[in-house]
This record gives sequence, C-alpha cells and structure tokens, in this order.
Amino acid sequence: MSTRKQILAEIAPTGAIRAAINMSNAALVRWDDKAGALVGPSAQIAHKIAEQLDCGLSLIQYGSAADILANADGDEWDIAFIASDPSRVDRFSFSPPYISVEATYLVPDSSSFQSVQDIDVEGVQIASARSAAYTKQLERILQRASVSHTDSPATAINLLVESRCTAAAGLTEYLIQTSERISGFRLVEGTFSQIPQTIAVHKRFVHASAFFADFVRDLTLCP
Repeated sequence: MSTRKQILAEIAPTGAIRAAINMSNAALVRWDDKAGALVGPSAQIAHKIAEQLDCGLSLIQYGSAADILANADGDEWDIAFIASDPSRVDRFSFSPPYISVEATYLVPDSSSFQSVQDIDVEGVQIASARSAAYTKQLERILQRASVSHTDSPATAINLLVESRCTAAAGLTEYLIQTSERISGFRLVEGTFSQIPQTIAVHKRFVHASAFFADFVRDLTLCP
C-alpha cells in the first residue's frame, strides 16, 4: 500500500494539491456567491482529498476539459476532475467514476427534431467540442449524421446560432443554461451519452493512482 509521503510526493510536492476543475458544467462545480466559494461534487471531493491527505488545496479553474488537457504538460495542475475516455489512457490514470453527467443536443425552436434518435440522419451536421469526451462517444455511435469539430462548447453554440450546423452537442446542464440565455433554441428529448466523471493523474503517478481508486470506491460506499 502506498504511503501518504509517496502520494504527496507525486501530487503535492509543494505541500498543496493543485486540482484542475472544469467550470463548464454547473452540475459538477459552480461559484456560489452566498458561500463565497466553489461548490458542487467536484469541489467537495477535492476538499475531502486534501483533508484525508492532510495537505493544502488550490482549485484551478478551467473553462473546459479541452483547456485542462491543453495544459496537462505545463505544470499547472497535479490532479484533474475530467471524464475518462479510452483515447486518454496513454497519458492519464483515471479513478472509478464519482458521478456521471449526461450529454444531449441543442436545436433551433423551429427544428423538426424532437428526440436524440431523430437527429442521426443523412445530411445532419452536429457541432461538438473536439476534445470533449462526449464528442468521442458521439463519433462512435453516429451512423448517418456527421460531426463538425469546434475548439470549445461555446464555439459549437456559435455555429448553431449562425445556422452553420443542424444541432450542437453538449453536456445537458450547459445546454440548459445556454437555452435560458439565448432565446430561440431548445433541448431535444433524451440523451446520447452518460459521461463518467473521474479524478485523473498523470500516468507516471502510480501511488496517487492507487490512492484515488480506493478513495472513490470508499466514497461510493458512504450513505
């Protein structure tokens, strides 16, 4: 079994864990003005990790998972709250999921599409963030529609607003917020994916990887 010293040497060499947090999904983490702090499952679990390891914690905010991944080799963060994906296992070790989030489509109010199943037809262009885990899943399940890659979830929405695609894919919570902010668009019924959210560390951090596997399994046993 890995010791606390071995774990901290990997993910908190300065005495504090730098945890990358994806701010694009309010179901996972959001800023609470009343609390004056980040709240939500990701933030809560990050604090539990620091408490269990008896070390400091710094929550590093990113606008998307793509931003987190783009800075993975820049010594900006030590652990990351991101989705697991088979295409990322060569770089990262993932804990078991601590929660899953859903992904669906946003379409214009005038669209004839009512459900997720309706959209997979010839000629349909779906805008979706290139590095998002749900985009990779989308590419695996689509049989007729095609994906237009964008740099971020926000860019996918822009393409939809500019009528340069048929639908925009995204996390359900994010799309709900978007539909409330921008009139003329709605979510279709259903989801095309459930994305497991995990704690990721660099592949070389073998002690931390074992710790987080046990840590998340213990979380799921708690009432």
